Amino acid sequence: MRVEKVIRFIQVCSVLLILCGAIVGFISEIYLMINKMKVELADLLLLFIYVEVMGMIRVYLANAEIRITYPLVIAITAISRLIILQKKDLDPAILIYESLAILIIAIAIIVLRLRYLNFLKPKRNFK
Repeated sequence: MRVEKVIRFIQVCSVLLILCGAIVGFISEIYLMINKMKVELADLLLLFIYVEVMGMIRVYLANAEIRITYPLVIAITAISRLIILQKKDLDPAILIYESLAILIIAIAIIVLRLRYLNFLKPKRNFK
């Protein structure tokens, strides 16, 4: 029992450190946008990633579990940001691979959400 409390304490401290990092990153990105006096799509996507990380931390602290869809949405956003930041002279195959990665992750999210539908659950025979 004592070991579980120590592990939980370490987990909460680690998550709070991640939260502090996300907040610092969010604020510093806003500061950079203000200094540049310019907001680009890649900047907004980075802010969205920070917000998603904060949301994931909120859910973890409330329920002591991480929903797998949060990291998947973050991954889609990160790959989208990568596509936007890439130079236009790169190999087009790289863009196709990254787009396929987004598609695969999106399909994974759909499959994960379908598991909650009642008509997909196995039927039990009651006598």
